[in-house]
Amino acid sequence: MIPLSDESLKQQLADAILMLEQAGIFDCNGHFSMRVPDSDYIWINSGASIRSALTVSDIVMIDLEGKLMEGSAPPPMECHLHTEIYKKRHDVGAIAHPHPKWSTLFTIAGVPIEIVMNQAAVLGEIQYFPTSLSVNTPEMGNRVANTLGAHRIALLRSHGAVIAAEGIMETFALACYLEDNAERQYLASQLGAVNPLTAEERETMAGHLWKPNLLRKVWDYEYAKLKRSV
Repeated sequence: MIPLSDESLKQQLADAILMLEQAGIFDCNGHFSMRVPDSDYIWINSGASIRSALTVSDIVMIDLEGKLMEGSAPPPMECHLHTEIYKKRHDVGAIAHPHPKWSTLFTIAGVPIEIVMNQAAVLGEIQYFPTSLSVNTPEMGNRVANTLGAHRIALLRSHGAVIAAEGIMETFALACYLEDNAERQYLASQLGAVNPLTAEERETMAGHLWKPNLLRKVWDYEYAKLKRSV
């Protein structure tokens, strides 16, 4: 496979943000980052960027201390949420911090999210960060990174989610699965007791579904909608 150019990767990052905003998973304050290949820098959407009208010019480069290296606008105040995870997790190539409605409702109510749909088996064990305070210092970023540990998902109380995976495509798919699963769990709970997947079902489905071609289907589905709306 021919590696994507820097501009192509930045466009992919911008597209991911636009698609998550269109899906209602990002709001006006969400941010998504990825490692710049072969460097100690990351790309992230600027704090001032309009998430519903994002372009490649809104993607800025920062170092792992949050210092602006490329671009004219500062990064989000919560950039330390990203940088501190990248410092600890060399396996992580992309991180999203959305403020999704359904997933966040569960943290407000103090109700755990269960795995109720097959695709959500790939989320793994969901972690919980017990404060709603902004992650706007290295110390707070370090606390979030420690809460996330070696996992893919952490929910922040009344604040949103942190999603970390190998690349943009994987992180994007996880964000979609997390919110879809939360909505289905809530709606099912209005009908009666929720019947989540068993541990055996989760393990089996996670092995079947964590595959590039299946994760790509989520991306292609949302990308086609994005292009229809242009």
